[in-house]
Amino acid sequence: MGNQFEICIIADSQESADEPIQIAIMEIQRIEKLLTTFSESSQTNQINQNAGIKPVQVEQELIDLIKRANRISEITQGAFDLSYGSIDKSLWNFDVSMTSLPSAETARKSVRLINYKNILLNEKNSTVFLKEKGMRIGFGGIGKGYAAEMAKKKLLELGIKNGIVNAAGDLCTWGRQIDGSEWTVGIADPNQKLRSIAQMNISERAIATSGNYEKFINIDGKKYSHTINPKTGLPITGISSVTIISSHAEIADAMATPVMVMGINAGLYMINQIKDIACMIIDDYGKIYFSNNINIK
Repeated sequence: MGNQFEICIIADSQESADEPIQIAIMEIQRIEKLLTTFSESSQTNQINQNAGIKPVQVEQELIDLIKRANRISEITQGAFDLSYGSIDKSLWNFDVSMTSLPSAETARKSVRLINYKNILLNEKNSTVFLKEKGMRIGFGGIGKGYAAEMAKKKLLELGIKNGIVNAAGDLCTWGRQIDGSEWTVGIADPNQKLRSIAQMNISERAIATSGNYEKFINIDGKKYSHTINPKTGLPITGISSVTIISSHAEIADAMATPVMVMGINAGLYMINQIKDIACMIIDDYGKIYFSNNINIK
């Protein structure tokens, strides 16, 4: 998936751990083959290639994932959108050669095909159809969390009672550490990645962080995140990182980016209306904001 996955389980020996870990890895690889846009044969790529042409028959698993993703699009009023893949990547390279933003008009044109309502599902025939030619879907905002959750499911089925699956920072946990204490995670300081700015216990929980400290550009002294607002086509500013805590890694992964897009006030308001989800936001000045139901040390 273009990311490093780490799997940690508690077992009697390395030998007894090897097989379940390998099965979890195989599950992640299976999901990657289903969701990737870098393989001509993947079902996701087939959907994109037939945009505006014809529906594509896919596995029910993919239908279900798209349904859940579209539900998140509704909740976030389009701040999360699988069809973000439609954006013209030539506008955004986020490297030293990028010295200016495109005009607002050019940016708006680049996102004209982004509209989750044009992802048409036919559950009876198990098909997906992208209504407009040139549309593309991508699972970059939800795929890692989904893969982590599915790997965890496999391990639980194999009787593994304690563990962590970490999908490049989007992770889920179950059980406890070997000494009986809860799993604990540190939230990175956006300005000093090796420094923890906060800690929390997350046993039986999932966590995901979206931030601008890995990939960004500075133009005229202003920092722009690689996260693009799907409505304006322009990169977001003002927020350095968003951390979401939930009981499910897929949800945590999918909700982190839209909170960045929505902004501090709207993002926190939305999170506070949803049960079983919490949020921590760090703005560009290092100020920290919390949702109502979060436990931070």
